[in-house]
Amino acid sequence: MNATKALRQASAAQHRKPMIRFLGKRSPPESVDHAPHAHPASPTHNLPDSFASYRQNAQQHGPLGRKTVSPSGIGAIGGHAGSSLGPVEPAKGQYFDRSELPARFRATPWSQDEIDAIETGGASMFV
Repeated sequence: MNATKALRQASAAQHRKPMIRFLGKRSPPESVDHAPHAHPASPTHNLPDSFASYRQNAQQHGPLGRKTVSPSGIGAIGGHAGSSLGPVEPAKGQYFDRSELPARFRATPWSQDEIDAIETGGASMFV
């Protein structure tokens, strides 16, 4: 125990030298452009005029710009009939559930040999 204490004191006396080495002096760039600009992958390549105009066209679980008020004036639930939201059927090539996929994309059922191999950790394969 005293040897460990002596080693710790000796190592604490030495200056710690990190193993990673950086090249050059750390300095911020000369000029940084903080002006807002459109994302390079944006479809329109320009910024909206205002946040309000952005919200008119934005979609997040339904239209954001549309005001929905119920006939009683309380809350937004029930403000419009469900049929006014559009069709419920998926578009061509889209599926809502895995069971609707073509047979080639469905999971194949497990065989009894595969079940036995999993339950025994693979030992049944060599018997």
